[in-house]
Amino acid sequence: MDFLKMMKQAKQMQEQMGSLQEQMVEMEGQGTAGGGLVTVTLNGKGDLKGLSIDPSLMKEDEKEILEDLIIAAHTEARAKIEQAMQEKTQELMGGLGLPPGMKLPF
Repeated sequence: MDFLKMMKQAKQMQEQMGSLQEQMVEMEGQGTAGGGLVTVTLNGKGDLKGLSIDPSLMKEDEKEILEDLIIAAHTEARAKIEQAMQEKTQELMGGLGLPPGMKLPF
């Protein structure tokens, strides 16, 4: 394996990872719970960007249910963002031709 070629590819990948981090903020993931009664929208960093709650859940005696649905929707949205980031990272790593398990120092 040509070490210089590998180092050049690693530098290109590092630049691409920086670009990916910028794209990450622009990504959005939505999670729903309760058959769509609660919807949470997160950006790629996991920041809450939107929350939609069906008015039928606005009852004092359903407070715990509402809290659980918000958490479940958030968890789903977070998982979607993480999956999308994993896929993009694997696309970048695939072009580098590194042996399985080898990690880069960045």
